[in-house]
Amino acid sequence: MSEPTVAVFRPDDDRLEETVTALEECGVEPVPDPMLAVEPTGEAPRDDADYAVLTSKTGVELAADAGWSPGDATVCAIGPSTADVLETAGYAVEVVPVEYTSSGLVADLGEDVDGQKVEVARSDHGSPVLTDGLEDAGAYVHETILYRLVRPEGSGDSAELAAAGELDAACFTSSLTVQHFLEAADEREVEADARKGLEDAVVGVIGEPTRETAVEHGLPVDVVPADATVDALLEAVLADLES
Repeated sequence: MSEPTVAVFRPDDDRLEETVTALEECGVEPVPDPMLAVEPTGEAPRDDADYAVLTSKTGVELAADAGWSPGDATVCAIGPSTADVLETAGYAVEVVPVEYTSSGLVADLGEDVDGQKVEVARSDHGSPVLTDGLEDAGAYVHETILYRLVRPEGSGDSAELAAAGELDAACFTSSLTVQHFLEAADEREVEADARKGLEDAVVGVIGEPTRETAVEHGLPVDVVPADATVDALLEAVLADLES
């Protein structure tokens, strides 16, 4: 019996390598298909805020490379993976929400940010749930775009496999990976067949915002892990494959 094929759409760096290795160790055949590429803007987070929010490994690395200092700000991470990278870079993390999402962070900060200056440093595709939620809580929010996320040239091998009925599972790690998958499928003129292929595959999404995007675009969703982390997503998708 052949190994099941599982598509992953992380940026083409150590994150993709780690995910591929994890899948191989679980006895499945990874289909690495980077759907995101990073274009730095050259901007750095402000250093005069009361709270500083970082939402990704890439954002932390760009901020650190720019020599950013949070000053007296309370440093917040969207989840444990981002917190780990912040701490490795020498930043003290004080807030990690119980629920690793924008809404989870807003809920955890609550009334603490009322009247406070909050710096949000992230990509150009950040969810408005975070900035709108903080503003609704009374914060003065400033957003710095550290990088843009674009679809890499040549992406879409997973769409070809899905169209051919040869993809067993797909792990979408953000709303943008959903959109870029469909764009790549359309570019290769296999979108209709790729959609049909996903109906027979296990489709996993990293959290509720990504699930909503997938549903809005007419894709089936089989798995949403309790924790919005890549490890939890892979574990849940593999468990569904084995059931």
